Amino acid sequence: MITAIVLVKTDVDRIPEVAQEIAELDGVSEVYSVTGEVDLVAMVRVREHEQLAGVIAERLSKVPGVRSTTTYLAFRTYSRHDLDAAFALGLNGD
Repeated sequence: MITAIVLVKTDVDRIPEVAQEIAELDGVSEVYSVTGEVDLVAMVRVREHEQLAGVIAERLSKVPGVRSTTTYLAFRTYSRHDLDAAFALGLNGD
C-alpha cells in the first residue's frame, strides 16, 4: 500500500464543501481540516504509484475550490498500535 499525504490550500469560503468532496474520492481514506499554512490534509492510499496521478492530479486537484496541493509520499508507517503489536511479538531485540 502506498500512502500519500496531500496538503491542500482551498478557497476559505469552501473549506467544508471541498473537504467533503475530497473525502468521497476513491483512494482518499481521510481528510482533516487543520490550522496553519494549509486548510486540509488528505490521506491517499493506493496499491500502485501509477494510481496516485489519477487520485491527486486528475481528481483531487480539480475539485472546485482547491487552490494548490503539495504531496508527500510515506516511506514507512509508524503508529502506537503497530509498535505495541511488534513488542508483544517480541520484536524489540530481546
